[in-house]
Amino acid sequence: MTTRKLVLMALFIAMGIVLPIGFHLFGDVARVLSPMHIPVLIGGALLGPIEGLIIGVLTPLLSSLITGMPPVGMLPTMLVELAIYGVLTGYLCRVKKLNIFISLPVSMLIGRIGYGMVKLIMVGFKENLISIVSGMIIAGLPGIVLHLILVPLVVKALSNTGYIEEGSAK
Repeated sequence: MTTRKLVLMALFIAMGIVLPIGFHLFGDVARVLSPMHIPVLIGGALLGPIEGLIIGVLTPLLSSLITGMPPVGMLPTMLVELAIYGVLTGYLCRVKKLNIFISLPVSMLIGRIGYGMVKLIMVGFKENLISIVSGMIIAGLPGIVLHLILVPLVVKALSNTGYIEEGSAK
């Protein structure tokens, strides 16, 4: 792992901690728009699966420790969701060389399924996975739309700078 990748990982983790703080200034909008997800998805797409996994795990963990967001009760579900986002976006974009427009929605769906599976365990299987995941998708639709627009734009822009190593998501 290069120094450049370590610095970029730290930057994406820091953004994942700071963005929700800014969004929370506007009330409950952060819950709907999921700003913590954005740097994890971008970091995975640009840096790769291992780096994406690290960003996806450390972002919610450090944010919870530093800011209390996510609350401890939500931390296991968000850890799994964001870890899946980071590793899968990184794998699909960097290893499989799939377009970000394919990689992103696939990663977001599978990440939400991971979240739902952890929540299912946490509630003692008293709900069903389909209702958990569909509820998340419906409640988070504004954030999903934001991510599907913003993340590819940022990934494309950063890929074109030449600062990110060759082989980045296109």
